[in-house]
Formats: sequence, structure tokens, C-alpha cells
Amino acid sequence: MLLLELVDTDTFRAERFMACAAAATLGTLLQPLAYIGLPALGLRILPLPRHVLHSDMTNSFFFWDEEYTNYMQETIVFGGGCFWCTEAVFLMIKGGQSVEPGYTGGNTVDPTDTDVYTGKTGHAEVVKIEYNPDQISLEELLQVFFSTHDGTQLNRQGPDVGTMYRSAIFYTTERQREKARHYIDVLNKNVTQRIVTEVVPLDKFYPAQDYHKNFYKSGNRPDYCELVIDPKVDKVKNKFKSLLK
Repeated sequence: MLLLELVDTDTFRAERFMACAAAATLGTLLQPLAYIGLPALGLRILPLPRHVLHSDMTNSFFFWDEEYTNYMQETIVFGGGCFWCTEAVFLMIKGGQSVEPGYTGGNTVDPTDTDVYTGKTGHAEVVKIEYNPDQISLEELLQVFFSTHDGTQLNRQGPDVGTMYRSAIFYTTERQREKARHYIDVLNKNVTQRIVTEVVPLDKFYPAQDYHKNFYKSGNRPDYCELVIDPKVDKVKNKFKSLLK
């Protein structure tokens, strides 16, 4: 049995399905393309968890495995300026099992927000997103990420200035790195200013203090929320309706 991933490199939409290895010839692997609605622009065989190998393959050749869907979880970390904004945006998106603000990318152990704001720790304000890739693809998360912050700004986002507000993607798998780099390469073909977003492996993630969590919904700093966060939230509501919870 194989887990296959197909990616449309124009829309960045990914679909996953499983197939019986005994019938996994090139011709039969391409049979579900018309059903899925994706061109054969990217086909990748992925590792399959051992606990789904007992699945009954006698009744259908291609099928979705709910146990596998529940099992799947990946982690990606985005730095897109102030994490109050980034958290508010991704809390709206389906498929996210958790969205947590914090710090990463620096050298200071267990930094506080005061430490990070000095700009001397090397850390960036980020959100850690744990998501189910069978409910939302990394490509879709990247679309939301780059639509709600300016990846061409170096070490700042609007009024927030400093290395702690840099644009960055901290990946946890090699496949995530490949997809992020490819996505940025495509964007760079259509922009006048190049994307400066870092793509680096995640090292240590430090959760932010509790008062930073669910900040937008808390009603704190209404001036900042109205000026900076509200436009991002409204953009997601209008542009990504199909991805909303």
C-alpha cells in the first residue's frame, strides 16, 4: 500500500490518496487524476504509518483512511511580524489543530518578551502551527502567510521594526523546505521586489507568555488591533472563504 501526494504547481493545491502497491503501475497510478481534478504535475510517494497497514483493500483501490487522516499532523512555524497578527490570521483557518505564539531563531534560552524586544536575542516573533495536511495543505498555508504580510520587507512589518519582526519560515521536514523554497521562487517571478523571507530549520521553539495568546480576541490594545490586525483579518475573510473554519 502506498500513500501518494499530487501537487498542482500552478495552484499549489495538494491531494493525498492511498493505493494498493500490487497494482501500482504507472498507468493505474494516473487513473484517479480525472476524479481528483489535478494535472500530473507532481507525484510523490510518502511514508505510510505502520498502524494503517491492516486496512481492507478488497473493496476499493483508491480510498481515504479516516484513521490515517486523524493520525497525520505536521508542524510549521511562521514569522510574519508581530505574532498578535499572525496568530489572529491562522486561528481563522481550518485544519489547524493548534496555533501558538512564541519565539525562535535566536540564541537566548527561555527568552521573555522584554528580552526579545531588545533585538539582542536573535529570536523572531513567530506562531507555531500544528495542522492536518489532509485537511489543509502547506501550499494553502503559504498562500495565507504571504497574503497577510509583506515578504519583501527586511526586518520589519509596517510600524513594527527590528529583527524580531523578520519574515521567516521555520520548517520541520525537508519536504516543507522544498515546498517553501519553490513557493518563494514562483512569487519572485511576479514581484518587482524580491522576497526576503528566511527559510530555515526549526531549532527550539519557546512559547510566548500567556497574555500574548488569543490576543486579538482578548480586546487588548484596540488601537493596534484596529489599525494593523483588522485589515489582515478582513483580507482573509474575503480572499480565503473556502479555508475558514
